[in-house]
Amino acid sequence: MQEETISKQVRVLTLETNGDLLSGKLYRLKKGWQMRFMLGPSLQAEDVRIFCNHPNEKRKKFSRTLYHEFLFVSPTDHRNDTCDTFAMVDLVLAGSFHFYFTIDGSDQQSSVNGQGYFLVDPTLTVGVDHLPLDCIQCQTVISKSLGSMYHWEGRLKVAKETGYNMIHFTPIQELGHSNSAYSIRDQLMVNPTFSDEGKTATFKDVLAFVRHMEDDWGVLSMTDLVYNHTSSDTPWLQANPECSYNLVNTSHLKPAFLMDRMLWHVTLAVADGKLEYRGIVPTIQHESDLQLMEKYLMDSFLPIYKLYEFYTCDVEAVVKKFKKLVQEGKVVEAGDSKLSEESLHLIQDPEYRRLETSVSMTDALAVFNVDKPGVKSRDERIKKCCEDFENHLVKLNQVKIDAMNDHIATAVKNFLANIRYRFVQDDGLRLKTVTRKQPLMDRYFTFPVGVPESSVEDDESLMDFDDTACIIMAHNGWVMNYDPRKNFAHSDSNVYLRRELIVWSDSVKLRYGESPADCPFLWDLMLEYTRTVVNIFHAIRLDNCHSTPVHVAEFMMDAARKVRPELYVVAELFTTGESLDNLFINHLGITTLIREAMSAWDSHEEGRLVHRYGGVPVGAFIQPHVQPLVPCVAHAIFYDMTHDNPSPIEKRCVYDALPTSALVAMACCASGSNRGYDELVPHHIHVVKEKRPYTYWNNTDNCGHMDINMANGIIAAKRALNDLHYELGIQGYSQVFVDQMNVNVVAVTRHNPTNHKTVVLIAHTSFTYPPHSKEKADVRPVIVTGNIDEVILEAKLVHHGSHSYHENKDVINGLPDFSLKLKKHIQLKDSEMATMWNDDNGKKSIGLTNLTPGSVIAFRVTLDNKSSSSIKSIKSMLQEITQEHSAESDDSIRNIISQLSLVDLNKVLYRCPSEEMDDAFGFGAYDVPNYGPMIYCGLQGIMSLLSKIRPANDLGHPLCANLRDGDWLAGYTARRLKVHATTKKLGEWLERFSVHLGGVPRYLVPCYFEVIITGAYMLLLEQSWNLMSSFVNNGSSFVHSLAMGSIQMCGEVKSSPLPGLSPSLKSDDSIASNLDINRQSTTLAAGLPHFADGIMRNWGRDTFIALRGLLLLTGRYQEARLIILSFGGCLRHGLIPNLLGGGEAARFNCRDAIWWWLQSIQDYCKEAPHGNSILQDPVSRLFPEDDSPPMQPGVKDQPLHQIILESLQKHATGVSYRECNAGFNLDRDMSDQGFNNNIGVDWATGFVLGGNINNCGTWMDKMGSSEVADTKGMPATPRDGSAVELVGLCKSAVSWLAEISQTGVFPHKGIYVEKCGQDIFVLWKEWSDKIQEKFETLFWISGTPDPDNEPKPELINIRGMYKDSHLASQFWADYQLRPNFPVAMVVAPELFSPNKAWTALQSLQEELLGPLGMKTLQASDWAYCGDYNNADVSTDPKVAHGFNYHNGPVSC
Repeated sequence: MQEETISKQVRVLTLETNGDLLSGKLYRLKKGWQMRFMLGPSLQAEDVRIFCNHPNEKRKKFSRTLYHEFLFVSPTDHRNDTCDTFAMVDLVLAGSFHFYFTIDGSDQQSSVNGQGYFLVDPTLTVGVDHLPLDCIQCQTVISKSLGSMYHWEGRLKVAKETGYNMIHFTPIQELGHSNSAYSIRDQLMVNPTFSDEGKTATFKDVLAFVRHMEDDWGVLSMTDLVYNHTSSDTPWLQANPECSYNLVNTSHLKPAFLMDRMLWHVTLAVADGKLEYRGIVPTIQHESDLQLMEKYLMDSFLPIYKLYEFYTCDVEAVVKKFKKLVQEGKVVEAGDSKLSEESLHLIQDPEYRRLETSVSMTDALAVFNVDKPGVKSRDERIKKCCEDFENHLVKLNQVKIDAMNDHIATAVKNFLANIRYRFVQDDGLRLKTVTRKQPLMDRYFTFPVGVPESSVEDDESLMDFDDTACIIMAHNGWVMNYDPRKNFAHSDSNVYLRRELIVWSDSVKLRYGESPADCPFLWDLMLEYTRTVVNIFHAIRLDNCHSTPVHVAEFMMDAARKVRPELYVVAELFTTGESLDNLFINHLGITTLIREAMSAWDSHEEGRLVHRYGGVPVGAFIQPHVQPLVPCVAHAIFYDMTHDNPSPIEKRCVYDALPTSALVAMACCASGSNRGYDELVPHHIHVVKEKRPYTYWNNTDNCGHMDINMANGIIAAKRALNDLHYELGIQGYSQVFVDQMNVNVVAVTRHNPTNHKTVVLIAHTSFTYPPHSKEKADVRPVIVTGNIDEVILEAKLVHHGSHSYHENKDVINGLPDFSLKLKKHIQLKDSEMATMWNDDNGKKSIGLTNLTPGSVIAFRVTLDNKSSSSIKSIKSMLQEITQEHSAESDDSIRNIISQLSLVDLNKVLYRCPSEEMDDAFGFGAYDVPNYGPMIYCGLQGIMSLLSKIRPANDLGHPLCANLRDGDWLAGYTARRLKVHATTKKLGEWLERFSVHLGGVPRYLVPCYFEVIITGAYMLLLEQSWNLMSSFVNNGSSFVHSLAMGSIQMCGEVKSSPLPGLSPSLKSDDSIASNLDINRQSTTLAAGLPHFADGIMRNWGRDTFIALRGLLLLTGRYQEARLIILSFGGCLRHGLIPNLLGGGEAARFNCRDAIWWWLQSIQDYCKEAPHGNSILQDPVSRLFPEDDSPPMQPGVKDQPLHQIILESLQKHATGVSYRECNAGFNLDRDMSDQGFNNNIGVDWATGFVLGGNINNCGTWMDKMGSSEVADTKGMPATPRDGSAVELVGLCKSAVSWLAEISQTGVFPHKGIYVEKCGQDIFVLWKEWSDKIQEKFETLFWISGTPDPDNEPKPELINIRGMYKDSHLASQFWADYQLRPNFPVAMVVAPELFSPNKAWTALQSLQEELLGPLGMKTLQASDWAYCGDYNNADVSTDPKVAHGFNYHNGPVSC
């Protein structure tokens, strides 16, 4: 109810490729909601079209086969970003709807790539009032027990006065000869017993009464639709036998019919005493009787009739035919050359005649009419062929005989089980004597009327004549654990033969075929039947739904909803699991499934059912109106007892009737009961055998034996419980908690999340008769937070020994010796069952002092003043979050957050523990007991948990337990922000929240904590995006999420400073007016949490790989500028640092960082406003010369363009150096030779080169460290020579410089190269052209052998790729397929021919692409090992200490 009163609800279903959502998933929605389809990651690049048979306009009508395309729309202006595109369906109709999508541009279902169903609930009204589904209170009545319609008013008023708002009528049509309530004789005629003298009842009369019920009583109506069978005496069956499964249209049932007749004649023989000579007597009472029966059947009787002959061939006749064809020299056309004895099988006679099964004589001749080595004559050969053929036929027959023997054994087993249940079992029918009316087992087939039952042989002869065979019809029933999607009367089923059917021998199974054309009469009849029924009743129950052909029920339900669009459809499904239930629900649009409290075997299970069938946990989180669409459990109507089950007084105990009803009433779903339950009728009101009518309602003092009123049974209590159930549903008590207080006592709490009112009901169940009915329950006190306003009701049954039960011959009557003691709406002090006291902590405890078996008490709880005040204050703070005008106040959270910078947001949202502890304020990550430390110290650490906890309402999570136990997390969240001047105000706001939270009842703390923290978090995200570029601010949710990486990775860490900037550097207000360059120390973490602080935070390579995405595209140009200049000031040996170390402790042991730095400068110039001005910015040189000691800022300044030139000139000239402070203290895993470095350019190709086999200067930089595996000091991937991505980055840099040097933006035209002892000036363009000329010649491996350009073809492992390097020391390394050449493609696409590039990318996709990223090495490579474990201490050199880090594991 709460959801229906707020803004429009939206449910989002994310689609994935091959997403077949049909398999057992149920998605429930409501009219007026909107369903959205969004594209999952696997569909982002596809041309997705989605189609659904829900109308795309309100005025259009539903047709199951008419699909409408729903177009995808985008909420952003980014055409190439489809992350947030969605197709929406505004739900205007009730029912089940199918959707599918394609990715090939097609609109055909044959091209489907994914599909599913969703279910829209109907809207029920009583008059003008809406009746929520969870408020339905339904009572079932056996319609034939109502008598004539004259009596309906008095008999049905019982339901109205007991508080039911829906009455379920069993079928109202004319019943068959058995008088079973579900065996209908004429679907288009009202039951004649409803007629009064002189007036025949019609459907119009029933409609008038149903309208009277709705208009005057406020009670809706439901009845059954029975599609699966009809009474065996149905008149139209004789004229239309094709509507049944008979021995003409279903000839495979002939052996089953004969088995049925054989066993029927056994019944007759036993009943007539003809088997007494074998010890089998008509009074079967013992297991020994069954043993005698089994021996007789298996050894003497059944073998006589050779049932296997229906499946076997006449060997002699078939061989004779074969021999004749051979003798005639019958030529066999060349057929299947693969034919063999095994492929020659029996062909079943379609008419199932004895010994008429055949074989393909053509195949037989091909297999057996062959030469026989060693034979001396033609006749001898023919004889040998016939013998072989005969032997094979005998084998084939034996297979059929063995199968039949198995069928017979199973049939006898089931036959005996039936006899055991009917005559022997204590919990069975306990029949006394075998007679025709009390047979050993009910018959499976109808038998022609008037035909004598003389012998099995005579019965068999009936199968040979169509006029009798067509009226031998299969009865209906159900099969235990049978797949309901299969037809057990089909030819692939042996259910009838094996006697596996629990048969309804008064009804014939109906045969519809696949479409109306297969059986027009039956489809037309049932269509009229359906329309007639739904025109009268508000709801229908699909009887035997699980055995009704799905396509038939679909057709009928579609027709029914055309008559009554808001049709409420109920079914009871007996399938093998929930997924199969959902299949029926999805196809038929079933609104509600019938569930039974009587299925529980103890009170704990009954409580579990209450919890399962509706509601969310007490204290559940508040969900947004836009939510993911997640699979759910089918809506339930929870019955204390259904009409086809025994009375609980028989099954359990009379004392359990009231507590079970009470527990059902507390379930957050529809509730139901059966007429007679409330009156304490102590037996099953049988749908077949019961002939008496119901009693009348008479609320006067003059109440006779035909009448009942509030004084009977538990009617008064049920009225109170129904009123309570309705109140809880209509007022939105949507939260449920079930507490098993002891083995028999169950407490159920229903909570209203809006006003926090609570109802608690405690029931003392009694599944068996208690030793003492007045024995009080030994249960712990109930702890209550708040005020107990009233005891809503307390009730129990009291036994009076002066009366005993006698079945009234005139009416269905209940127990007279039990009365109800009921009190309603009293104060707790007036209760006879409970007392209250306050404990030392001020909590209220309720002691259940007199809770005897069968007792129920329910009380209402409201919040105390302190809790109400605290919640009111929190809701006020929530308004600050949700209402934009609240920002006008200085101390409002919106205003506070609007003052935060992106660096402040890093502190508020993120920070891993080492970053937090770097401030020395004593804070680390919050440690959740029984869970562990949060991943971040900021709000993201909390949200990472809440984002998973909230949608699942996982209140059992350790975080929720911690919140309930104390306010530590709320306090921590505030205190860590108060210590920083720029976040202090936000910390103070959260501190106020923490104080209010302390006054909230503990069970509500997680809910209110989440709503405020999530609300604040969303405002912080908005502020983050507002401070970034328009690309981010106006981007999709995917862009927004990626942009948060900028805040996550970029922050101030004192132990990881940037080197000092030039004192003459001026702030650039065009890129960041709110940043003070004099205090700026923002850096990018190389990775979290291991590379977050100290020397390990700032890595040159990682910084400049990430700088474009984290700083430039997000608009953080000032931070990018200062980081570029800071690293530039550290230039040494033509390189920038690998590890920055504040500059003074920098390590220069990577070759690629300088090229990523140059790429970042290029990107800055292109992306930032006035970006080229950075080239003139002064840079303070930390090392003016390669061997200089560190200098202070300002000692030696140079413009950035000079630093760029120096780096390139060093490469052009070539540099060899040894790292400063080389040795163990610098790197304990490096070999001595590894500290030696060289860089340069191969001027024959223009390719940048460097490194050696002892170090690893690119991003694939794993250094071996295992002594036992002998890899210490050995790089796993040296990648020396010319690494492909470095060549690409170099090409990008010099091409850009060539361009901007022409316009004077860059004042240097090129570099000097020494050739033959002379310095030759090389223009940037000349360098670029040289690389362009040589690249594909030396890096491309052709798809076909190319001897002129393949000096080492034996090393090629895969063709159609670009090499990973050129002239590496490891001779095989150049030819390894790694994911590095795409880097060159991105920065220098001009190097690649389009066709070759596509081929190479396809190879990469096939060989390296995984679900999370790229493998670092092709799987077929000798060095590949995909599982990384840095803790590996083995002697295997390939994996020890994670040596394979870049030799296979996926890089995400």
